[in-house]
Amino acid sequence: MKSEWVSPSNIALVKYWGKHGNQLPSNASLSMTLKNSVTRTIVRVLDSKIQAKTQFFFEGRPAPDFESKIESFLSRIIPFFPALKNHSLVIESWNTFPHSAGIASSASAMSALALCFSSVSGETEQGGADASSGDFYRRASEIARLGSGSASRSVYGGFSVWGKTSFVAGSSDEWAVPLDFTVNPVFSEMQDSVLIVSSAKKKISSTAGHHLMNAHPYAEQRYRLAEKNMGLILNALKTGNVADFVRVTENEALGLHSLMMSSDPGFMLLEPGTLQIINKIRDYREKSGAFICFTIDAGPNVHLLYPASEKKNIKDFITRELMEYCEEGRVLWDEMGNGPIQIA
Repeated sequence: MKSEWVSPSNIALVKYWGKHGNQLPSNASLSMTLKNSVTRTIVRVLDSKIQAKTQFFFEGRPAPDFESKIESFLSRIIPFFPALKNHSLVIESWNTFPHSAGIASSASAMSALALCFSSVSGETEQGGADASSGDFYRRASEIARLGSGSASRSVYGGFSVWGKTSFVAGSSDEWAVPLDFTVNPVFSEMQDSVLIVSSAKKKISSTAGHHLMNAHPYAEQRYRLAEKNMGLILNALKTGNVADFVRVTENEALGLHSLMMSSDPGFMLLEPGTLQIINKIRDYREKSGAFICFTIDAGPNVHLLYPASEKKNIKDFITRELMEYCEEGRVLWDEMGNGPIQIA
């Protein structure tokens, strides 16, 4: 059997930082799914005449270094797919974006894998969910979470929420959910230009950073603030309140990095170029009145968010004032997307 999916990455606006148990978040998060930054994955399930094994190919080449990570993921999800236990797997994967680009490759990769396995499960197991059903995506989101927390949000298009919050009915720590309302038109065609300040490997992994929250002196205050910000940004998405959207999005980004710096041991992922870009974005917004804001994940690269109506002006602004701070002038041009696509 064969299953093939193209699944996107996403960028979190309300960040999750800190987890517990079996990949469960300490606070709810909200993200915007991207369109162009995707992983295409093919899973082939083979009858195994000998001991079952897994082979992984990345962009056409064997990638044995990743096989241990895939095996670890499979060991966590096999309870969902008992029929696959004694089969060999051949997994092929391609990315449309480079590693270390400030875009979560684990989100697109693990969501694509989860969707592939969920499709195969639907064919092999009695009662397996059809790919057109809501149950299918909820299950795929739960499975993706076991590989990468942010991957749980990538199975949906637009804006989605992962983690239990009082502001979203049906929200859960175990899977993500799409928003249960139509966002205001001002947010319907959001763009995301990713400014690559540095592609160097991070000094500390996100996994290690999450664990440092367990003893962080500001952890409980952070989780309360995240819930407050969730309410504010959801209301902004409903009502079209651009000012609140900008304020929460930027405060969440800077708050994430303040948690990193105040951990024990503390660490800094921002670069001088990151700070220059932030200051210039705020200066441009103040002078022009444009709807433009930034967010940053656990790294130095800046996601510049703005509506499609501002695209020409913002592109000129990036070329004129921001590109000099980007590594080799690198910018990735993306926008909000509609979610994964199954390849027939």
